[in-house]
Amino acid sequence: MEIGAALIGTGFMGKAHALAYRNVRAVMGDLPGVRLVTLVDTPEAKAEAMAAQFGFEAATADWRAVLTDPRVQLVSITTPNGLHREMAEACLAAGKHVWCEKPMALTLEDARSMVEAARARGLVTQLGYNYTANPAFIHACRLVAGGEIGRVVQVRGWVDEDYQADPDLPWSRRAKVQDAGLGALGDIGCHLISLLTGLAGPLDSVVGEMETIHKTRPLPDGSGRAEVENEDCASALLTFASGVKGTFTASRSAWGRKSRLGFEVHGTEGMVIYDQERMNELQLYQNRGDRAKAGFVTILTSPEHAPYGAFCPAPGHQLGFNDLKVIEAAGLLRAIRDGGRAPLDFTAGLEIEKAIHAIALSAREGRRVRLGEVWAPNPQPCAAFRKASYSSSLTGTTCSGAG
Repeated sequence: MEIGAALIGTGFMGKAHALAYRNVRAVMGDLPGVRLVTLVDTPEAKAEAMAAQFGFEAATADWRAVLTDPRVQLVSITTPNGLHREMAEACLAAGKHVWCEKPMALTLEDARSMVEAARARGLVTQLGYNYTANPAFIHACRLVAGGEIGRVVQVRGWVDEDYQADPDLPWSRRAKVQDAGLGALGDIGCHLISLLTGLAGPLDSVVGEMETIHKTRPLPDGSGRAEVENEDCASALLTFASGVKGTFTASRSAWGRKSRLGFEVHGTEGMVIYDQERMNELQLYQNRGDRAKAGFVTILTSPEHAPYGAFCPAPGHQLGFNDLKVIEAAGLLRAIRDGGRAPLDFTAGLEIEKAIHAIALSAREGRRVRLGEVWAPNPQPCAAFRKASYSSSLTGTTCSGAG
């Protein structure tokens, strides 16, 4: 079996998708081959140059050309957020499976429409929440679900970067709601929600706050300053459906932080700690044995933490960001082949969208917001981490849809 793929967009994430398509079968083995059919970007000269670099057969500046191409069964969308809904729905209507980067869309209504479009056609979708594909994170979920730290009593999470910390950084589409939607919540906070809900289950309600630190930015042409319309940082008190409490913080203006995405899960018998800047490690504390020897244990990822072994037979040699995209691609291709659900599809992604928009609504209205208020007719959340993680999907298990 061979799957023809098209790629729309050639930035950081577009390149990550191209590398994943090229490497996934070599790493994982028993997967469909991927034929790199068409690359889309503008202007056309850029598309042609990047197609040659990435190894695609053809190039075009017209993304709609892939809709009628019978050679294309799967489309990667790595464009700005405001284009996701139109492109995804057009591809689904044309009978193409879709791998779309996060966040899903600018609004909850857009995200809901994308879910309905995928359900109507019965096609496979996946969102680019690659941090949930990390063998270290998958192992953390197993430890928590297996009771290795006892009953979970609190979850704390943070995601900090400094790409908008400089007040003199020019105004861009990131600052405009019409183009970017939410700010720190939509860009990086959604990643944190994907991890926290993977560990502790679905959210019930939130109490949120938001702040725009740099309220204006200089226009690129030097003609003045423009308003920043979305948030630079956000925080929230979380209540999960299980009753577990948690905290959430996200900032795109945290000097010195590059990819500080992490969490602590506190249990009655121990704790698990993770930090994306040390993405091949977990810290585990278990309140057992001789107290004189008690302390945190560092767990380095190894072949015992599937699918690490598909990349490297030696413990502690470490995976990287693009390896996580390969794992993500493997789950997607297996779902297409077997007629199942990808580990984090549009339906599961809608639950993440509901969470970040609930935090924003709470911050605006100054009250606790239940996720059911933002939209919840039959959400069918995907238990991608607790019941059918990336590692289990690689052995044929698909997401059951059970919460």
